[in-house]
Amino acid sequence: MPLEPTLFHFAAPKRLHALAGRWVRPCLWLALAMGLPGLWLALVATPADAVQGEGYRILYVHVPAAWMSMWIYAVIAFWSFVGLIWRTRASHLMAHALAPTGAVFAALSLITGALWGKPMWGAWWVWDARLTTSLLLLFLYLGYLALLRAHEGRASADRPCAVLGLLGALNLPVIYFSVHWWNTLHQGASITASGASMPGATLAGLLLMTGAAWAWAFAVSFKRVQLLIEEREAHTRWLHHLQGDMHDAPHSIAVDAQPASAGGL
Repeated sequence: MPLEPTLFHFAAPKRLHALAGRWVRPCLWLALAMGLPGLWLALVATPADAVQGEGYRILYVHVPAAWMSMWIYAVIAFWSFVGLIWRTRASHLMAHALAPTGAVFAALSLITGALWGKPMWGAWWVWDARLTTSLLLLFLYLGYLALLRAHEGRASADRPCAVLGLLGALNLPVIYFSVHWWNTLHQGASITASGASMPGATLAGLLLMTGAAWAWAFAVSFKRVQLLIEEREAHTRWLHHLQGDMHDAPHSIAVDAQPASAGGL
């Protein structure tokens, strides 16, 4: 299906609400299915690093968190662009739903990086180019959330948040290329198009943990966008009908079950 018709199809809050509801549980199960073997590889199957010792295992959390913090902001920028150009309410809501999850990953990448850096570099923090631009990314997330909170989640927040989302995306290539543009403590990419400079089990564990992070991010963001839609669309008829059907369903099941119980007596 072409991209533009698909975007417009789910631009209606009613359709996005239904789509999000269908994907929350499968994404959570996928996160569990990938996270458990990923943790087993990270903590049990792979041996300690010859140089870094057992401390290198924190990279199984740090690297996926760093990747996710950048990718989620890129997705926020994409939805912000779509919302500004086509004025689709659902696009802004998707961006709002992703922002808290991205902020969590940005903070987690900095915290785990500090825990790894202290024994390896001898310092909790250095004003390294990669670290500084990653800290700026966290501030961008926090600024986005503060702007959303200042407008109390109303539609008036959509446009200023979208502008911040687009402007903040300029920081993403700076984060990625910082290890090439400046003399930093961070090493270059270990996974490239030509291959990976790590053992197969280590790579498998890292990719599984990244996949689990993606699935979890999708699950919580889909659930959050459902709640945002319900808040924004509280006055609409379709939501009242949906909520009425959900409340009536257990009652209907109980009523249908009574004759069978009475017959048994």
